[in-house]
Amino acid sequence: MNSLTRRSFLQVVGAGAAALGLPAAARSAEKPVQGFERTAEDPDASKGWTPVSDRKIRVGIVGYGVCKFGAEFGFQDHPNVEIVAVSDLIPDRCAGLAKACRCEKTYPSLEELVKDDRIEAVFVATDAPSHVRHCLEVLKHGKHVASAVPAVFGSLEDAHQLFAGVKASDRKYMMFETSFFHEDLYAMRQIYHAGGLGKIVYSEGEYFHYMEEPIDSYKGWRIGLPPQWYPTHSNAYYIGVTAGSFTEVCCLGMPSRISHLQPGNNPYRNPFGSEIALFRTSEGGMSRMGVSWDTPGYGGEMGRIRGQKGSFYGKYEGIEKTLPNLRRPPLPPHVAAGGHGGSHGYLMDEFVTAILQDRQPLVNIAVALNLTVAGIVAHQSALEGGKLMKIPQFAI
Repeated sequence: MNSLTRRSFLQVVGAGAAALGLPAAARSAEKPVQGFERTAEDPDASKGWTPVSDRKIRVGIVGYGVCKFGAEFGFQDHPNVEIVAVSDLIPDRCAGLAKACRCEKTYPSLEELVKDDRIEAVFVATDAPSHVRHCLEVLKHGKHVASAVPAVFGSLEDAHQLFAGVKASDRKYMMFETSFFHEDLYAMRQIYHAGGLGKIVYSEGEYFHYMEEPIDSYKGWRIGLPPQWYPTHSNAYYIGVTAGSFTEVCCLGMPSRISHLQPGNNPYRNPFGSEIALFRTSEGGMSRMGVSWDTPGYGGEMGRIRGQKGSFYGKYEGIEKTLPNLRRPPLPPHVAAGGHGGSHGYLMDEFVTAILQDRQPLVNIAVALNLTVAGIVAHQSALEGGKLMKIPQFAI
């Protein structure tokens, strides 16, 4: 398979480096970035919550860019967390992150922050091309690490390197894939593992995010981003339900009318604004997963699923009459559900609880890479006209 390695990715970036100077999108001050709309707070969200420990995890947070991700997941509000220090390369943003996290200690870079022996875990909310390098640096210093999506950026070589780094460590790794705690996907997962869906015959996932102009980003990494390099929001509508994987893919892309999604105008030489992938699943079923940047209209992260014993599209319809509890678990007091379908607080709590309980987090390294790498191969398939390609598999 002609996979895209880290070296070939760097060659692509180098060839299109001039595109990094393209003007960034002017974001409306009134309208949040899609996905960051606040979910209405449930007054009973903490009902029944009980702590698993009275210990506080000492956390460092890195990254406060356009989406202000560093503070969005609510670490600063968790009763089992102490924010020890924060960091961002840009001083004004670093100060803003410190204020948002109610933390006085700052560092000028992740590389400096991870030297702080007081810190046990780090949340990496930096630019996507830096996720692997930053997570490996955190692990090298003996700290647990959580990362924003995607786990790796366009490189199968980096995927194997990250997997090896996590496996060689005794620390926890988790990717904060927001679809995992959407109300519908959470319900699908509960029903699936209770046997109410049976083997999955067919599933669909969609991440539609219209970007006529790219969202501002560090060194312009979002300009012309290949859609299937950012696939985890959609791919979760199979992998996040079953904990399975995709084994092979045929993907088609469509040339875009939008300027930054044309190959001469972005550092990736990416010609596609939309890429639709058909995957074979580890159960033997099929999944259609689509990512699109250039189609106006309804958008977001959504999906549906059909199994041999039942289906779920907004509600369960199937032969199983007794269903498990489909309500998401209680959140700690004062932790907001947050954006992306009210998933932020749940993801953060899952990471913290996994550390306290010394167990694998829900979106562990194998799950994170299976979510991400499938899209990297899918984009390569699209570049080769829909060629059927095998997908590397990760398991722990």
